[in-house]
Amino acid sequence: MNDPNGLIYHKGEYHLFFQYNPFGDKWGHMSWGHAVSPDLLHWTELPVAIPEDVDNMIFSGSAVSDAGNSSGFGTSGNAPLVAIYTGCAQNAGGLQSQQLAYSLDKGTTWTKYRGNPVLDLGLKDFRDPKVFWFEPDRKWVMVVSRAAERKVAFYQSADLKSWALVGEFGPAGVIDGVWECPDLFQLPVENRPGETKWVLKVDSSPIKPGSGCGGQAFVGVFDGKTFVADSLQSQPLDLGEDFYASASWADLPRDQKRLVRIGWMSNPRYAGATPTSPWRSAMSLPREIALQAHAGGYLVLQRPLRELEALQTRRRHYAAIKPGTAGKVVLNVSGRDFAHRIRALVKTEASNGFSVIVGTMDAPSVTVDFDALAGLLSVRRFGPDTIPTFVSRNAAPLDAANGLVALDIVVDRSSVEVFANDGERTICEQMFPDDGAYSVSIQGKDDAAIFLHVDVWNLNSIWSQREPQ
Repeated sequence: MNDPNGLIYHKGEYHLFFQYNPFGDKWGHMSWGHAVSPDLLHWTELPVAIPEDVDNMIFSGSAVSDAGNSSGFGTSGNAPLVAIYTGCAQNAGGLQSQQLAYSLDKGTTWTKYRGNPVLDLGLKDFRDPKVFWFEPDRKWVMVVSRAAERKVAFYQSADLKSWALVGEFGPAGVIDGVWECPDLFQLPVENRPGETKWVLKVDSSPIKPGSGCGGQAFVGVFDGKTFVADSLQSQPLDLGEDFYASASWADLPRDQKRLVRIGWMSNPRYAGATPTSPWRSAMSLPREIALQAHAGGYLVLQRPLRELEALQTRRRHYAAIKPGTAGKVVLNVSGRDFAHRIRALVKTEASNGFSVIVGTMDAPSVTVDFDALAGLLSVRRFGPDTIPTFVSRNAAPLDAANGLVALDIVVDRSSVEVFANDGERTICEQMFPDDGAYSVSIQGKDDAAIFLHVDVWNLNSIWSQREPQ
């Protein structure tokens, strides 16, 4: 599996569609896989939703609930779900076009529109449509990538079938690689009541020298046709190696008052070589997205899904730990306790920083470091030796306001997701630890760092029967 697609909440269920090869554990035969959840944590996989055919592989896209039946695919009493995706021509040099499929049974089965494609420019790099309803214009809006040009284009439609170009954005920000998987959404500014801003997200491959891919965000205004960024300097959405093609859920219940995103937790450089069987690739933890005004602009925040707390058990609490440099302080996580959450508040005033080490005692898989002098949070990842490009060190600037650093680290059997200072910085990494006595430990870079408090929880498994290996 790779990119999440068609995320939508519909009639009590969260739908997750995704790029999927039904015939093997490497990229190919791209179709839309499908899973549903009542809570964004416990998922039930369903049969393939939209399979490839002799004409097209089914690339990434989005889904909407056509409540007014503007497409005519449903009836007055049964509004359709409509998927808008990129078809990649199997026998025409890989040309890409935008196509439709619809469902009248809550997303269980899908019918491809006979009039496909609905938008075709004869291009090889024209993909990943995100569609939403723009109420001021009473029109559907499509944001779609012209990948090789490092641009996104905006289209409008009254019926999801006929589309008119109304605007473009780019190139801007990171332009070294192609642009993919755009998203556009409006958020309230948390620390400025009554103010809202639009956020345009695009992914780039590569996102930085020596890396595979990543996302960037622009904050600005959108009038249904044109997006104007406050700054052409983009904000990276995750500084790790393994958070790509992220997408947001449509039609969340209004009482939730939140935006939730999820990303593909892998990297094209080694996605086909990770040491897992019989599956390959996973999604990140869903994240709640917020926006705050900061000096000189706005900052997109990403926080762990609030529902995660329902999985927390066996809390261990530590207070006023001063680990120093003489040795590691080992936290009470051992054996097969792979899935856990660590929340810590560290006083770094007059200190050079600290480390959190995840893995076995003799062979750490990941170290999370804060360099107080440089103001850098970094994650260093080790092994496996079978993937030459896997070893990495990724850093993010982090301001230790008032000499304090808050960390929220979610560890699973093959991943570490780090959220710092209430989601100001995030670093998502896969890891594949050696067998052995699993551990988490903390260490100071000098004798001045103080862990004011550390809480560690086990996370209950989401799998009701056999767990994946």
